[in-house]
Amino acid sequence: MVRIENIVQNSKADLCGIKKDDILISINGKEINDVLDYRFYLAEEKITLTVKRNEEQIEFEIKKDCYDDIGLEFETPLMDKKHRCENKCIFCFIDQLPKGLRESLYFKDDDSRLSFLHGNYITLTNLEKRDIERIIEMHISPVNVSVHTTNPELRCKMMHNKRAGDVLEYLDMLANGGIDICAQIVLCKDVNDGEELVRTLNDLARLYPKLSSVAIVPSGLTKFREKLYPLKQFDKESSKNVIKTVEKINSTYAKKLGKNIFFCSDEFYLMAEMKMHKEEYYEGYSQLDNGVGMITSFEEEAYSFLKTLTKDEKSIQRTVSVATGTASYPFISKIVKAIKKKCKHLNCNVYEIKNDFFGHTITVSGLITGKDLINQLRNKDLGEALYISRSMLRADGDLFLCDTSLEQLKATLNVDVVPVEQDGVCFVESLLNIKEV
Repeated sequence: MVRIENIVQNSKADLCGIKKDDILISINGKEINDVLDYRFYLAEEKITLTVKRNEEQIEFEIKKDCYDDIGLEFETPLMDKKHRCENKCIFCFIDQLPKGLRESLYFKDDDSRLSFLHGNYITLTNLEKRDIERIIEMHISPVNVSVHTTNPELRCKMMHNKRAGDVLEYLDMLANGGIDICAQIVLCKDVNDGEELVRTLNDLARLYPKLSSVAIVPSGLTKFREKLYPLKQFDKESSKNVIKTVEKINSTYAKKLGKNIFFCSDEFYLMAEMKMHKEEYYEGYSQLDNGVGMITSFEEEAYSFLKTLTKDEKSIQRTVSVATGTASYPFISKIVKAIKKKCKHLNCNVYEIKNDFFGHTITVSGLITGKDLINQLRNKDLGEALYISRSMLRADGDLFLCDTSLEQLKATLNVDVVPVEQDGVCFVESLLNIKEV
């Protein structure tokens, strides 16, 4: 049962007499508890809604096109509270945050509905078999799963949850039920790498073709790990070993399956100081959100777009700057050099921002804070605009992790700060300000 927060004026719900604060009980006799129930059972041309008003149950019949909305609004997009993660993973980034940040940053979600709606990864430990059956019935696909290991005992240890091993059977249930699975492995040095990683990849390969791809990403370790599990940082040699392990297994299965399904994130290649793969290796970039193939994609887009520049675009005169993380600094510098070679009148400084806030072991651009940008760019030659990755800001585009606002950054550095999407074309267009030419 869900309370109706508002009714869209002149909508079908409004015209048939449903009111604000009515309690939606069911659609066509099916109980409604959240947005998935609502959207699934609403997709009919003729629906009967049962609502509770005061102590009376009332039925309303509505005819509509199959996928039309009827004008009901609810308190939250999920029509329910987010499901909180009940695990205590040894690598959890949220447990490594310093005190004093905004409260929302400390919330750990583990909600299967957000996996479907927004691509979030879930551990399955919050689900019961009836939840898996509902996912299959509604064909909620794909489901993104944080697997980490298929060794039940090790998974329990890594996640500090006694159910973590048992729920691995849900992977088979989902695959057998026709649900596509996109998997993620957060790799911890000397914990789930080596032979344990080999076991996990072989176990997951059994789920193909419902297993679409697996990303292997390194655990991120901040300087705030007091009293937490003593994890070790991957270095050049250990990163090479991970890549060697994954690529060997990937090659074996690619011969059988006709495609690559296991991918190390770009971060491993950067730490190992190894070249990235070409575009075709990444099978359509299905794991971009996990940082798999992001550098290759970015470079391919940027270099291809540079070939299309007109004479006027090549003659643009600007002085600008770019701020990026330690991991991406070499390849961003390389791309800027290529742009400047084409555009002789572009002056662009690229600044490497070290993560003093979380610690220098954190090298990705997405975790750079406004405070570090201010401290390291103050008194630098920034030109008429400073370009940063959009990933540094929260979804609303206004705040960094340290609660510094974009406007505060602009005012403090006295420069226009422009967030740019992780896209090579957008990057070149932004530096040249092409859209306004």
